[in-house]
Amino acid sequence: MCTPHRQRHAVLAGLLALMLSGCGPSPKAEEAEPPVRVSALTLEPVELTVHEDLPGRVAALRTAEIRPQVSGIVQKRLFEQGAEIKAGAPLFQIDPAAFKADAETAAGALQRAQAVLARAHLQADRLAPLVQADAVSRQVFDDAQSQRAQAAAEVAQAQAALARRQLDLRFATVDAPISGRIDQALVSEGALVTPANSMPMATIQQIDQVYVDVRQSAASLEQLRHAVDGRQSAGSGMPVQILAGSDKPLGTSGRLLFSGINVDAGTGDVLLRVLVDNRQRQLLPGMYVLARVPRAHYPAALTVPQEAVRHRGGRASVWVVDEHQHARQAAVELGELVNRHYRIASGLEAGQQVVIQGLERLDEGKPVEAHAWQNPTTAGAADLASR
Repeated sequence: MCTPHRQRHAVLAGLLALMLSGCGPSPKAEEAEPPVRVSALTLEPVELTVHEDLPGRVAALRTAEIRPQVSGIVQKRLFEQGAEIKAGAPLFQIDPAAFKADAETAAGALQRAQAVLARAHLQADRLAPLVQADAVSRQVFDDAQSQRAQAAAEVAQAQAALARRQLDLRFATVDAPISGRIDQALVSEGALVTPANSMPMATIQQIDQVYVDVRQSAASLEQLRHAVDGRQSAGSGMPVQILAGSDKPLGTSGRLLFSGINVDAGTGDVLLRVLVDNRQRQLLPGMYVLARVPRAHYPAALTVPQEAVRHRGGRASVWVVDEHQHARQAAVELGELVNRHYRIASGLEAGQQVVIQGLERLDEGKPVEAHAWQNPTTAGAADLASR
């Protein structure tokens, strides 16, 4: 009879013990929250130059149209089309026969004038002592001197005519006025050319140095002027890198010469001219290229990868690790974006740790375990170099 009663008391005592044990503190609840593993970058100041890629066209340093200075029939072409030539090299030969004849005629006229002058000198010299002795009249002596002066003028005129005919003879050989690369000949042997022709015989372009003409927005011109003034005060020009249309560097660079003073009313742009060394003849007149023009220079800039920045409500912020290894959100002011890195204009200081990876698991004040962030681009290049 008493066994069931005792069993009932034992069950109640067990339940009471379980209830009392459940009211105690849990060991797991008393454990501290584990820190979040993140990758962080320690900010260090770096020298940063901000560039802007502007489209442009290549223009020859100098261009000369080859035109005849005398009229005649072209006998020979004296150059290889597309070749590099030196200044003064003969290019075309115009038939010189007529010019030779004119030069010989002028030479004969000069000899005749010189003979007349010699006779006038003798006549005046003979009359000089006679006029002093009153053997001849003064009028006769004055006429002899006048004839001598007239003969001297005719000699000078004949010399000028001969020089002109010799110049025409020299112009029968058409020379290169500048050094450079000559295009195809636009006239052939047997063609009649005159100085009044509208079409040149050929064109020479000097391309060992070339211009790259680009256009810059007038709104951003003032900032570029500050950059140019800073370079010039430091004793160096403004370097400009030249790229192909596919953004591939050509291995050539130039320097900015000037900016135009007129603004295009239609586009609001001004002209920028870049002088580029072109010894390898990579750049040809008319070619489309890109000019990478420096727009700003910062000797000690702080930059963070683009993925570290969060935007909310028109404001930018980053997560930083404080001295207690806790996550804190810091508002920042962003500058330019260069190579997927933002320049931090304000809000951060050198030496701070900025979280790059693991942002989605962070809350304000949450403990973190920060590891050094590895730039994927740098790491990839190091792997390739080690293979």
